[in-house]
Amino acid sequence: MTHAPSHLTAIRDSYDTVAADYVQLVKSPAELYPLSRAMLAAYAEAVPAAGLGPVADLGCGPGKVTAHLAALGVPAFGIDLSPKMIELARRAHPELTFTVGSMTALALRDDELGGILAYYSTHHTPPEHLPAVYAEFHRTLAPGGLLMLAGHVATDEPLRLSPTQAYGGHPVSYESHLLPAERIAELLNRAGFVITARLVQEPDEGASAKRAFATILARKPERPLAP
Repeated sequence: MTHAPSHLTAIRDSYDTVAADYVQLVKSPAELYPLSRAMLAAYAEAVPAAGLGPVADLGCGPGKVTAHLAALGVPAFGIDLSPKMIELARRAHPELTFTVGSMTALALRDDELGGILAYYSTHHTPPEHLPAVYAEFHRTLAPGGLLMLAGHVATDEPLRLSPTQAYGGHPVSYESHLLPAERIAELLNRAGFVITARLVQEPDEGASAKRAFATILARKPERPLAP
């Protein structure tokens, strides 16, 4: 019998704990910064145009962004490590498909997906595990498939954050690992992706956490990259 890595157990248990408060406190896509909404809209337009298959929203949480993509005409479904989050997503959006699973070992065929969205869902992954996650993204995307990865980033040196409370004051055990956008792009390149766009946004003046955030668009090439 194999056991999940400790960071996956911490993520699952923590988000199970905060799920009910999370769905109330986290913004809907309509409330995001204009540039963030624009990047999602551009991605939603580009993915169906490629016509390569469905889009997996990995780390979908309660399904708010999955449903937003679907409303924009994207054939989207969600996967999340937290059973409680998936329960909430299914209840809120019964017309869509949501499944419990880990982005470290996706129960998907090679080249099955036309797109992957990882929206603020990889920052709990320790940097040493990111190459395996990005390799799964690459494996499951069809040639020409599009990845959109977004989340908070470090400005200079990597940051390791260990919160003790989140979303309604519940104690959590996960850690956050923030990397500079350049480092994330480098790891995606090493996994076989070609970066097509990169947007780094400075934190809003009124934001409680002064963290920059980045959106990276990347494509799995039609042919393997030359070594």
